[in-house]
Amino acid sequence: MSKTKIVSVVMLVVWVSLAVFLVYSIKSSIDEAERIERAEALIIEQLKMIREAEIAYMSVNGQYTSDWDKLIAFVDTGSFYLTEKTETIIPQPYGKDSIVVEIDTLGTVPVMDSLFNQNKWPRFNLATLVYVPGVEPATKFDVWADKILKAGLYVNAIEVKNPRPVDPSRDEESEYNTRKPLRFGSRTSVTTAGNWE
Repeated sequence: MSKTKIVSVVMLVVWVSLAVFLVYSIKSSIDEAERIERAEALIIEQLKMIREAEIAYMSVNGQYTSDWDKLIAFVDTGSFYLTEKTETIIPQPYGKDSIVVEIDTLGTVPVMDSLFNQNKWPRFNLATLVYVPGVEPATKFDVWADKILKAGLYVNAIEVKNPRPVDPSRDEESEYNTRKPLRFGSRTSVTTAGNWE
């Protein structure tokens, strides 16, 4: 066998090996990105359910809670009042109107039936609501709820975040809120928006 043929065969083996390596590395990168996307979709869904529960808790109790046991008990056994509001406008002789507002309580509806029915949240499970899905060992979301000073008034604020990001590029020190660990709410402003929105 001539030297040229030996070099050609060796180069062919090297090129095929490089091609296989490149295809495998690209495919594994794509597979990893898809895995992260699926895992984060489940985490976002869980955060949305927690946000609904916290907003409901706030509407009934006048504040958010950072106690997971209280939130779970509220979702499990709590209820909303069903009310009907009517306004009557009474014209006054001096050109202004007087408004009389009446609020009637019609009954109550359980939080579980109202917010977490199977049609809206088919994967809802009260026992796992506070845990980050797909993370081992079982890890609870970090929750913070308190009052903050805004424009001279103390207002309720909440922040719930994933303490163990699935995506290694998510960092608490990131300049961009969308690259921080998945969360909703804020410790510094009055919002319940998620950083994925």
